[in-house]
Amino acid sequence: MANPRIVCVVGTRPDTIKTAPVVRALRAYSDRAETLVVATGQHREMLAQALAAFDLTADHDLAIMQHGQTLAQVTCRAMEGLDRLFEELKPNYVIAQGDTTTTFVAALTAFYRQIPFGHVEAGLRTDTIHNPFPEEFNRRAAGLVAAHHLAPTTWAAKNLLDEGKDPSTVFVTGNTGIDAVLSIAEQEKQTWLPDHTGRVILLTTHRRENWGEPQRNIARAARRLVDRYEDAVMVVAMHRNPTVREVLTAELGGHDRIQLIEPPDYAPFVKLMQRSTLILTDSGGVQEEAPAFGKPVLVLRDTTERPEGVDAGAATLVGTVEEKIYSEACRLLDDSAAYDRMAQAVSPYGDGLAAERTRYVVLKSLGIDTPEVAMWGS
Repeated sequence: MANPRIVCVVGTRPDTIKTAPVVRALRAYSDRAETLVVATGQHREMLAQALAAFDLTADHDLAIMQHGQTLAQVTCRAMEGLDRLFEELKPNYVIAQGDTTTTFVAALTAFYRQIPFGHVEAGLRTDTIHNPFPEEFNRRAAGLVAAHHLAPTTWAAKNLLDEGKDPSTVFVTGNTGIDAVLSIAEQEKQTWLPDHTGRVILLTTHRRENWGEPQRNIARAARRLVDRYEDAVMVVAMHRNPTVREVLTAELGGHDRIQLIEPPDYAPFVKLMQRSTLILTDSGGVQEEAPAFGKPVLVLRDTTERPEGVDAGAATLVGTVEEKIYSEACRLLDDSAAYDRMAQAVSPYGDGLAAERTRYVVLKSLGIDTPEVAMWGS
């Protein structure tokens, strides 16, 4: 009898980064199960960068991305592509991570095909299904059909249990993003701004709900910070979306201490986080990764599905009002005690073994016994 086949579906750079450690953990048992990586191609160039950081390539690429397509078109093209591929591959298990459209579609297509679906980073929630959009819907919908909910924290697991999920299907693994970032930080040798002795502020902003005026507010606050602190250099890793770039270039371009850069490969970006003094971001992944390096994070959103970092004191939710962003950043850069409290907060997101815990759950469900790892926080 053939070994069971596991398909890990990825679509964007963040979910690829967090899925990569799981792929590697499963492939350590390649003599007992086959693990394939399927890319929808939602963000192809950035996805390829992320896979390369872990010496991985996609086994199948659906290449669904088209310029200017709507969310409905992305959804339809991804579902049609995955359905054809699942018919061909006949997987015994499907895995997808997080809250992207790719994850939602992978879950629904697996459900239609009656294939068990494992949801990595399950249980993140905000109070409204419209924020973040469409991510909050995507993760809730994926949770409706998941056979296993692989929650990154006890808070996320509680959300799932409160929604009535079967406790036997909920596992607290820790966050696979911490596995990824710690692994890369150890391997990567690149340094950023080696001749700069002052502070470095990192800015990333790309979320759909921040497009337009909120992003202009963010950029204006950022420019004011650099103008105030003459020892500071700001590095802005610009998303490839032209809507995002237009605003950031208009508001931040032409300043001699603001570097507008292409999105770095994942490994150099990890080193950029390590080099930073302060991070301003609306990225969910960065919220989780930065505390692993003791870097204070100002979250450029009105809500977050990752409140553990805020509760631990490693992150502060500042929204997108210019004055609020500016004043909170100044407080940290002026008050060493306030800065140290955030920098020294203990990361609540994991210990680097989340992928091994995920491997254990998935392979056990397929009748394959492998070494057990105690669940995160147990």
